[in-house]
Amino acid sequence: MTTFIATFIILLIIVAAMAIGVLFGRSAIKGSCGGLNQVGLSGSCGGACSPEEKEECAVKKAQQH
Repeated sequence: MTTFIATFIILLIIVAAMAIGVLFGRSAIKGSCGGLNQVGLSGSCGGACSPEEKEECAVKKAQQH
């Protein structure tokens, strides 16, 4: 039971810290459009990316090669 209570308190602290970060204007966590493309699954973006994000992904990919 002690382990459960300790884990619960730790999770509450983490959630509170994330909430405080949002309140202070920290930008939200955002996924990467090109993440799965690095594994070889092309077309994973499905049109959800803006043109700027697609261009940024293409530049990063070109710099890696």
